[in-house]
Amino acid sequence: MNKLKIGIPKGSLQDSTIHLLKKAGFNIIVSERSYYPEIDDTDISCMLIRSQEMPRYVESQVLDMGICGIDWVLESGKKVVRVADLVYAKRGLRKVKWVLAVPENSKIKKIKDLKGKRIATELVNVVKDFLKKNKIKAEVEYSWGATEAKPPELADAIVELTETGSSLKANKLKILDTILESNTVVISNREALADPAKKQKIENIIMLLQGALNAEEKVGLKMNVQRSRLKELLSLLPALQTPTISELSDDRYVDVDTIISEKLVRDILPKLKRAGATGIVEYPLNKVIY
Repeated sequence: MNKLKIGIPKGSLQDSTIHLLKKAGFNIIVSERSYYPEIDDTDISCMLIRSQEMPRYVESQVLDMGICGIDWVLESGKKVVRVADLVYAKRGLRKVKWVLAVPENSKIKKIKDLKGKRIATELVNVVKDFLKKNKIKAEVEYSWGATEAKPPELADAIVELTETGSSLKANKLKILDTILESNTVVISNREALADPAKKQKIENIIMLLQGALNAEEKVGLKMNVQRSRLKELLSLLPALQTPTISELSDDRYVDVDTIISEKLVRDILPKLKRAGATGIVEYPLNKVIY
């Protein structure tokens, strides 16, 4: 097999993607001055590419596989194959939104009020499609940055990417509508997927990445408990499937092993202790594969 050429998103998704790849088992070293990161897999070569350009290079077979937002796939209009969805963003495991926003004191109260107005955005084609579906004629201008600062002097409204909406509020903007929900995706081209070796490699990588995502907000718990109190303890455990119960040398006790959300640990540990659990061990997880 020729090396699988992978595009890693440069910019806002870069750090979270490299972190996820590391949890999936791929160690990547990024040099400040190089766009070709090192990876500890001799079957893979990597390149840092902005998400906006990823679909173009995947479609043209410069890359066999790319990781980027579905928003830029839709914006580009390129013919690529959406192989998998990976729900994570810059700051967490969630989707992001492209929202239509206007100044808090704007006379624009609903999307119909955009008729004849100027809208600034990076997502020009998607916004034009949105306006067309809603039968609204408005001017859509490409924004090269600092989009939130443009209303009201340089634009009447904006369509901007947000995770929490806090930056919009800080700039005294209010959200009128959500244009698009986006998440990270793995894309490829038909030529790469027609190569059995490359297809298998892509599928393997996706399985590991999804396993790493599944583990991102979970931890493992191990503990011992008396058999007589096992039912009481199990009633406290929310498990992925069913906790694993193992025999111990002292047949009065059993070992219980389970996986739970990390957010639940601080509340559940005292309850487990009071229910008779001893030797409680919390351990991190790299991958959880269903």
